[in-house]
Amino acid sequence: MKELLYSLAHELVDHPESLDVREEENKGVVTLSLRVHPEDMGKVIGKQGRIANSMRQVLKACAIKENVKVNVDIDQI
Repeated sequence: MKELLYSLAHELVDHPESLDVREEENKGVVTLSLRVHPEDMGKVIGKQGRIANSMRQVLKACAIKENVKVNVDIDQI
């Protein structure tokens, strides 16, 4: 799932070299932390959070296949 989130975000941002995705698993819950350049925050989140919600839905569908739950956090570097 980490690679999926990275590839989705990589296509959206202007500063792909500053992308960082971290994955932590705790009791069947996977937390993915996406860190982006401050100038790319709007592109990753989208208007009213639509792009971020779409990425979360895709990752949740992937998580169902792996029998885990997933949380996605988006932060600035």
